[in-house]
Amino acid sequence: MLYQFYELNHAAMMPLRVAAEFNLWALRHPLNPFAETPGAKSWAAALEVFENVTRRYGKPKFGLDETEIGGRAVPVVERVVWERSFGRVIHFEREPSAVRDLAQPKLLIVAPMSGHYATLLRGTVEAMLPHCEVYITDWADARMVPLALGRFDLNDYIDYVIEMCRALGPDLHVLAVCQPSVPVFAAVALMNEDKDPASPLSMTLMGGPIDTRESPTEVNRLATERGTEWYERHVITTVPFPYPGVMRRVYPGFVQLSGFMAMNIDRHMDAHWDFFDHLVKGDGESAQKHREFYDEYLSVMDMTAEFYLQTVDEVFVRHLLPKGEFMHRGRPVRPQAITRTALMTVEGEKDDISGVGQTRAAHRLASALAPSMRDHWEQPGAGHYGVFNGSRWREEIAPRVRAFMDRHGTRSPARTKAERARPAADVTSSNK
Repeated sequence: MLYQFYELNHAAMMPLRVAAEFNLWALRHPLNPFAETPGAKSWAAALEVFENVTRRYGKPKFGLDETEIGGRAVPVVERVVWERSFGRVIHFEREPSAVRDLAQPKLLIVAPMSGHYATLLRGTVEAMLPHCEVYITDWADARMVPLALGRFDLNDYIDYVIEMCRALGPDLHVLAVCQPSVPVFAAVALMNEDKDPASPLSMTLMGGPIDTRESPTEVNRLATERGTEWYERHVITTVPFPYPGVMRRVYPGFVQLSGFMAMNIDRHMDAHWDFFDHLVKGDGESAQKHREFYDEYLSVMDMTAEFYLQTVDEVFVRHLLPKGEFMHRGRPVRPQAITRTALMTVEGEKDDISGVGQTRAAHRLASALAPSMRDHWEQPGAGHYGVFNGSRWREEIAPRVRAFMDRHGTRSPARTKAERARPAADVTSSNK
């Protein structure tokens, strides 16, 4: 009944939202003689805050219509180049004449399937567009996928990543943000073991839960304490009519969002109070920044129950990957088989979702990888969101990722026995 109650609540709020929108329009109408009075401004600000927090947010757009290359604006067009029932790959195609003579790497950004749309990585894409041929995964909202199209779990996710690499490779670099670090790492391990010619040249894992036993966060502790059964009983529900995915069991995006907001409720309340204050004072720029952030943050999607529960169980509760027990369709995943794909890990000093050390653990697992093919960066002052968005990402992290990709732009020759014998502790680091 959880989903039905949520839908009922939205329906009950609709008359209030309509009344709020009408009054907001009237208060701010240029012919209203009282529009600039303190009372009207305060009432209008309150109505807009109410409208913002009760609105149903749809899927945002990337809105990246151009980028700058060589000092000039270059048009960008989104094209779907690969598609399956639960996801697709979008290519940000730049004007061919502007990049024809540029030797730029091909980059697949694997967005998280964790409640938000791929547009949460708009800043990630934007920083790489002038320097790379960028592709991104665009995962489907599970409530929009008819039940007849089957299920989707962590094994399917890994299969999708392998298929994407084969479709876009072999000269491909992969960047995984947060949740997909585990399936991307597993997919690359399987491809390396099979000596798949489409194995990525490099993979960059950013703020991902490779080993959540390292510096466990509140999210990690809750998963360990409650166990998978608690989540199945309390947060899994079925999609109601009239969505295309009616009767599909899902972990709703609004539940995930509620959990994340509850972890920092004081910060969100302060942000909305500041928004009200900016509106009253006429600080349009600050108010617009608030709108842009929450328009994205409050846009959520559902995940299939089988994917969510398998991820909680195998990644956060039983820690199968770092224990060497992770399986893909009955086949062991062997990180030590990674020898062909360079590995970079990125963490944020103040990450409260994936603690420091959780992503770097990938280097310990990929024990056979040459020291020259690995790197690690811990960004001072960055939280989880700051690892892949914002000024620290643009100015400090993205240049390092691009430099790493440039260093591994071609397949490395076979390594010597001495290189293979060196321990994983030789991970290079620019700041630690």
